Amino acid sequence: MSSTPVELRDVRAAALRIQHFLHTTPVLTSHSVDVLAGRQLFFKAEHLQKTGSFKARGACNAVFLEKERNPDSAGVVTHSSGNHAQAVAYAAMCLGLPCTVVVPKGTPKVKCDAICSYGAELVFCNPTPVSRVKTCASVAEETGRTIIHSSDNYDVIAGQGTIALELLNEVPDLDAIVVPTSGGGMLAGVSVTTQKIQPKCQVYAVEPVGKNLQRCLEAKQRLWSDPPTFLNTVADSMRLQAVGHLAFPIICEYTNTRVFTVTDDQMIEGMKLTFERMKQVIEAASGAGVYAAVKLIGEVQPKARKVGVILCGGNVDLDKLPWVMPITSY
Repeated sequence: MSSTPVELRDVRAAALRIQHFLHTTPVLTSHSVDVLAGRQLFFKAEHLQKTGSFKARGACNAVFLEKERNPDSAGVVTHSSGNHAQAVAYAAMCLGLPCTVVVPKGTPKVKCDAICSYGAELVFCNPTPVSRVKTCASVAEETGRTIIHSSDNYDVIAGQGTIALELLNEVPDLDAIVVPTSGGGMLAGVSVTTQKIQPKCQVYAVEPVGKNLQRCLEAKQRLWSDPPTFLNTVADSMRLQAVGHLAFPIICEYTNTRVFTVTDDQMIEGMKLTFERMKQVIEAASGAGVYAAVKLIGEVQPKARKVGVILCGGNVDLDKLPWVMPITSY
């Protein structure tokens, strides 16, 4: 199998590097949900991870390596819709590094409050990918801090791969894993790790309407506009339309080209199902994965008996649950 910029050894090294600062999250099951799905589902509970999402894995690996490589580091800066920002702020706090995070206006208050609670400086930008990038670059230039990108960073991708490392250690005979996808760092990390450990296990991306990842995977080209846009979706952590430049080639090599596209209403259905049947509070992005595993995967892989589902985050603003509040356009 060909070499990639992120190898299994990098993921294993990341697991050792971050193990004392993060949870080994549980794998949850639900008989009633299995009945609905017609197969066994294994939910990797990253909504119970430090900072409330899987992002803490990649952020800790990247920030810790920044300190190892540069002991006199001036700190770190990132731009994110919230979850990666919290994660970088947490990782920086663990090492006592200064941290600035750039978030778009409209980011849920629960995420902004969490970022500040980790001691980071919060900077708001306009809710566009261009504004995020420019604002982050400006902060980096002014402060000398290193940018930790949410997905276009090989150290982050290796850290996210530890999700699959743990999941396959507990359930080694999975037939498939479904992965909610925004910038693609988790998808890249989970895909390369899974295919190195259990090549028969298929990894599928789950996306919001308008991302069109399948078309790009089939063409093996990033066909998104440049600069990319934000999607109008209830899943605030999945607004970014384009997959990152560094993540995309890894995804092309190791991820199944079939992509599950999920509407806002379907994400909400997945959220409510998890709330009601499993008593777990999850974000809309996690709900997308649940819906795909319960309703869609049988159309593509009908013989799959054991399917992993990444519950990627649980940072929900309980004052603005999507089924009781109007969906906000971004």
